[in-house]
Amino acid sequence: MKLEKARKMQLEKIVAISKRAFETDIEVGGTIGDYPPEYDSVIWHEQMLNEGHLFQIVVDDELIGGAILFLDKDSEILYIGRIFIDPVHHRKGYGLSLMKMVENYYSGIKKIKLDTPLWNVRTNAFYTKLGYCEVKRDDEFAYYQKELD
Repeated sequence: MKLEKARKMQLEKIVAISKRAFETDIEVGGTIGDYPPEYDSVIWHEQMLNEGHLFQIVVDDELIGGAILFLDKDSEILYIGRIFIDPVHHRKGYGLSLMKMVENYYSGIKKIKLDTPLWNVRTNAFYTKLGYCEVKRDDEFAYYQKELD
């Protein structure tokens, strides 16, 4: 499994995977239309690619997912904007492997932050399982962080 900067030639495939992945959220508490902003937008994903935030996940030369990652200006805090795995590859351990790769991708990171919708029982349990601690919540989201060594 590889986490690498996304390639423009893969953009439409990445967006198709994002669309399929986030549309499975109705199985874990979401409602139709309750998706991340621009989850299905090629233009937005191209902007993320051009800014260096879009990554692709490849297993045995097959594109299986993506990630949007933001490194703070001091390069000590990483914010995970989103991660997604093609639903045909769910429950195979790729999400766990992806998160470990994300945590080790940048050197010098001291903290990782992310948020996820309160209704999404799958992601809330997933991040807790990985050692992320909920630091706050509002009416819509739980906010997590993890301190790194």
